[in-house]
Amino acid sequence: MTAPLPSAEKLLEVCEVTWPPAKAETRGAWTFRDGAGGGKRVSAATENWPTTEVDLKTAEVTLRVRGQPLLFQVREGEEALDHLLEAHGYNVIDPVNIWAVHVADLLHEEPPKVSGFAIWPPLNIMTELWEAGGITAGRRAVMDRAPMPKSGLLARSDDSPAGAGFIGIHDGIAMIHAIHVDPNLRRKGSARNMLLHAARWAHDNGANVLSLIVTQGNHAANPLYANLGMQLVGHYHYRIKGEV
Repeated sequence: MTAPLPSAEKLLEVCEVTWPPAKAETRGAWTFRDGAGGGKRVSAATENWPTTEVDLKTAEVTLRVRGQPLLFQVREGEEALDHLLEAHGYNVIDPVNIWAVHVADLLHEEPPKVSGFAIWPPLNIMTELWEAGGITAGRRAVMDRAPMPKSGLLARSDDSPAGAGFIGIHDGIAMIHAIHVDPNLRRKGSARNMLLHAARWAHDNGANVLSLIVTQGNHAANPLYANLGMQLVGHYHYRIKGEV
């Protein structure tokens, strides 16, 4: 009998390890993160238990003192926090889907030869691809500080470098981050091949689940993951004040 896929809560734990903030601090009702330019995923504050108006004011003061945006990640089951933030003028930004699949379910499809490689440290061309896709130095620094096992992913199409990604493993679960495919080489199977190669790397490094997180507005990626047999296991979104 196939084991159930991990919960959204577990996959967020995997995300925290494989895509780590520069610093995280638990203070009372909140966990604060310093992403050091690594994006919302490593910069948003999260609640540790159901919070109140007083807790929110404390968080806002802390974030302002740190010079950080008033940004919170709202996970499933945190509807009270969501309503509290909405009442205080926070806007929803970047709702995401959390996808997962058993690695074994992707091993039956063989990717084309030389269509992808797992490489660490990344090649210069991978850095160039990431930079072109808005995956800046701050985000690439997240990859550097992630613990092993980890790897970069390079996709090739038409005998050219086509895309890059990053993958790490925690507790037997592999998670992919920072996928970017050259716009001139899209719709040629590069992203699909990258995931197939990622599954093989995950299997070789002891992981039995492959996962990733993607914005709900990415109308190219979400259907691809569904077509690969990945399962939608959860959602979360951010709320921010002063930016939409």
